[in-house]
Amino acid sequence: MFTRKRYKIAAAAAVLVGGLSLASFRNDDRFFEIARNLDIYATLFKELNLYYVDELNPNKMVKSSIDAMLKSLDPYTNFFAEDEIEDYMTMTTGRYNGIGALIGTRQGRSIVMMIYEGTPAEKSGLQIGDEILKIDGVDIKTRRDIDSEKLLRGQTNTNVKLTVRRFGAKDPLDIPVSRDVVKMTNVPFYGMITDEVGYIDLKDFTGTASREVRNAFVELKNKGMKKLVLDVRENPGGLLNMAIDIANIWLPRESEIVTTKGKVTEWNKTYTALNPPLDLEMPMVVLTNSRSASAAEIVSGVIQDYDRGVLVGQRTYGKGLVQTTRELSYNTKLKITTAKYYIPSGRCIQAIDYSHRNPDGSVGKIPDSLKTAFKTKAGRVVYDGGGVTPDVAVEPASPAPIALSLTNRGLIFDYAVKYRHAHPTIKPAREFRLSDADYQDFVGWLKDKEYDYTSQVEKDLGTLEASAKKEKSFDQIQDQLKALKNKLSHSKDADLATFKGEIKTLLEQEIIGHYYLQKGMKEASFSTDPEIKAALDLFKDMNRYQAILKGQK
Repeated sequence: MFTRKRYKIAAAAAVLVGGLSLASFRNDDRFFEIARNLDIYATLFKELNLYYVDELNPNKMVKSSIDAMLKSLDPYTNFFAEDEIEDYMTMTTGRYNGIGALIGTRQGRSIVMMIYEGTPAEKSGLQIGDEILKIDGVDIKTRRDIDSEKLLRGQTNTNVKLTVRRFGAKDPLDIPVSRDVVKMTNVPFYGMITDEVGYIDLKDFTGTASREVRNAFVELKNKGMKKLVLDVRENPGGLLNMAIDIANIWLPRESEIVTTKGKVTEWNKTYTALNPPLDLEMPMVVLTNSRSASAAEIVSGVIQDYDRGVLVGQRTYGKGLVQTTRELSYNTKLKITTAKYYIPSGRCIQAIDYSHRNPDGSVGKIPDSLKTAFKTKAGRVVYDGGGVTPDVAVEPASPAPIALSLTNRGLIFDYAVKYRHAHPTIKPAREFRLSDADYQDFVGWLKDKEYDYTSQVEKDLGTLEASAKKEKSFDQIQDQLKALKNKLSHSKDADLATFKGEIKTLLEQEIIGHYYLQKGMKEASFSTDPEIKAALDLFKDMNRYQAILKGQK
């Protein structure tokens, strides 16, 4: 039996799409095919709504179909429904109304994983490691239908009461927090690594990125900076105009920065530096990795193309596509790929195949036959086809299986919470070190914790065993495999000793974060970060630095 409501929904869908009028497109085969398929879609939707056994949610169904359609294109063309517009605005502006805390879910519990500096969360006394039990009296553990992130957001100067369980506290605590505008900074940290080497950590390209980088650069220069490390690792990109303005800081006015080319030829444009530069001579190193994407690749690629600095790290992500936001009906938006961008050497850094990537996000090996050679201003050969290749390659760190397991299972984090409770204060971030006694306390604390793992050698041995069984040769080598497996079987106690240095570093970083937040963690990383070490080594050998820029490495 049809309900009047269901019939109206089906009829509305048919009218909405059918109203495009097939007749107006019949002179153009392409438009006719579009209209024909839209009519098929409307008819299908009507039949589903009328006859499907269960009640359907029109908004959810259409959103799913749109997402599936866009998924067949590229990963960067996205649809934003009306209830997602706030997330879209946060993505483009770096601002939202809330408390300024990162909430994670662990074993069904909502845990404060990080607190951002200067935010309402920090001012309220909320601590990393607090478990959120209730938000304004709503028990978020029993209410699975509740989005805790949305409950925490709200208008400026409105209050939200958090009920939290804190390590070491007997009873839950009620913490009132006054919401405010939270600005996620593009430059979460800048400072001096040494007396003459400055460091700027550029993590995003929202609307204030250029101003933040300029201010940081000027301040560091006033502190005596003679050489610069610009870090765009883990930077997913953002606004094109911010990339142009930031590159302009170290390049002459009117320098070509990037050219965009797409289907709509009237939109094709070459963008040049519009402002006077801040510095044209200071030696600089740009740190990149496989998650440096889009605008981050423009900045690093342009610096390389003009031989303005040396790139250190790993090959970048390979996103040479430009997105434009189009307004749709009912306050929805479409972020659509409209062009590819080309940096001054003429290369496009878009990955040839962006649908298949390595687990770390990197492009993978590209055959030489698919790459085209280009030249920098000084005549150095560079290639297109998949990201920007650094001038000095640094192998990414490969964590020990035990360190990975301890991190992924949250045991490094949990011990830091315990340590924070037992130690009200610690030394400054750059000076703090765990003692051997502290490490042994950690080892003892792990005794009743579950954190099993499989080493790479054990995985390879398992693959060998499976192959032997498949080829029916297992019986012949069964005894040898068993003996080898027993010999290679890892011992947690032995691994805790073998990888003590690596695990201690992870513990120190996490503990420092609980006291000094993100800035402290960054400062503490200077002594162990392989890319920063490579940059400092390069600055100590300026002959090598100049040789790289001249293509003589």
